[in-house]
Amino acid sequence: MMPGCVSTSATVPAGLASLAGAALADGGNWDASGGWDSSPGWDAIPLTDEELWRLASGHDGGPPDDDDAWILDVSADLLIEDLTAAEPVSVPEVLPYDGRDAGFAVGGGADRMPPGVTLAGLASSVWGAGLERLTDDQLIGVLRAWRRLTSWTAAGELAAAAELHRRRTTEVAAGADPHLAEHVGDELAVSLTLTTRGADQLLDFAVRLDRLPCTRAALAAGQIDRAKAYVIADEVSCLDHAHAAAVEAAVIGRAPGQTTGQLRASARRAALAADPEAATRHREKAEQEARVEVWSEPSGTAALAGRDLRPADVIAADKRIDSLARQLKASGIEGGLDQLRARAYIALLLGQPLPSQCSSTATQGATGSVNLTMPLATWLGASGEPGEVAGFGAIAAADSRALAERLAGERAARWCLTLTGQDGRAVAHGCLALRPLAVGDCLHQRESAGYQPSPSLRHVIMVRQRTCSFPGCRRPASRCDQDHTVPHGRGGRTCECNLAPLCRRHHQAKQVRGWRLEQPMPGALVWRLPHGRSYWVDPEPYG
Repeated sequence: MMPGCVSTSATVPAGLASLAGAALADGGNWDASGGWDSSPGWDAIPLTDEELWRLASGHDGGPPDDDDAWILDVSADLLIEDLTAAEPVSVPEVLPYDGRDAGFAVGGGADRMPPGVTLAGLASSVWGAGLERLTDDQLIGVLRAWRRLTSWTAAGELAAAAELHRRRTTEVAAGADPHLAEHVGDELAVSLTLTTRGADQLLDFAVRLDRLPCTRAALAAGQIDRAKAYVIADEVSCLDHAHAAAVEAAVIGRAPGQTTGQLRASARRAALAADPEAATRHREKAEQEARVEVWSEPSGTAALAGRDLRPADVIAADKRIDSLARQLKASGIEGGLDQLRARAYIALLLGQPLPSQCSSTATQGATGSVNLTMPLATWLGASGEPGEVAGFGAIAAADSRALAERLAGERAARWCLTLTGQDGRAVAHGCLALRPLAVGDCLHQRESAGYQPSPSLRHVIMVRQRTCSFPGCRRPASRCDQDHTVPHGRGGRTCECNLAPLCRRHHQAKQVRGWRLEQPMPGALVWRLPHGRSYWVDPEPYG
């Protein structure tokens, strides 16, 4: 393990010890206590080019193809017999093995097992025996196992690509043709049947990941997937090694429990905080490549997008489009908000008039509603900590100040400024009287008498929870329904302790039989899904 990296060790049932030898080909080692060490056991043995190309999808090697190949053909019954031969080591089983699911139920050995040959054999055997035999809980365990295995194989592929690049670079340094290292992507393209662009992207990702040991280890251990590893590598691409390591250390611990959207937001904020000057240089360079792109969609429609624009301009333009779309909605124009935003967007670009209900004054000056959050020190110019715009994400300190100045000069703007202290908690709010949010016990100070929450209550809920309250959903709260956790018709309060933003999709899901939602504390929600597992969601903190 690299110092400072998240541990990839896991405790497994002692009965698996007899299978441990075969699993060494995964590039991992079984320790004396029954734990798993993801560090390779044979790094000192260099691989030839031919061996490198034959590598399967392990992070340092592939499934055994010699005397240990028997492990791949072991039947589910034999594996289960071995699993049940001894009591679990260190971690007690929540649910016992039933002789059919090989420990994929919640808390079972396979449900917690790190990826490798043994897990692949168990998952494959259960699949071959028929997934229809499993309970919903066991099926989710199998699904999660395959995702860990996919991460493991991705780590192996990227490690092999990085090793090939390292070899060619070393050969050039030793006196080989200086152009040799320039065509590693072409070697990958012809070997993997990829386009040149696809091969170059694979190589670029592999090289970026090669300087992020904790991210690489988490991917190989199945703690994060390929997409999350790419997000981290992408967000630190403009940073030097020291700052990249600081960002990695800041985000890797929470990455397994985040979606790619949540992780990108965290990584971008950490990158902006780690080196604001590097982020500014990166942005200025990108702005030199500002452009408008057009492409066709698979459905036969088309797309038009501005790329690498100034954040303050994009946010202001987006809010103007949103304001016009809401005016169209109020005018009785049919369509959802997304459709009306697209209509307003095209009308503005083509110079077409909007319906008469949207006055020319509104068309020219409306900037919509903007919720900007930033540290007090950043507002005062004493800190480079980034700010955040609801529905957009983190923005650099300079852009935060520029946006605040711009919005302050817009008479038509309806904007709120939330200032945070050193701990990330709000210390001042610029568009409603500063009052504490309900935490723990609720005193019902903002409770509305009827079904509809008051504007001030609705606003407070959106400040508390900036996105939909379903796990991982990034739909901005401003575009969500204000859902009563306990339905109003069943006695539920229209209050902080019983309201939460839900996008229309997850609002409808909540009402499906078998789904259950609870709010044990204001803002904290517990989702209980039909497959039997529960998921706790807290409001995402600022900073």
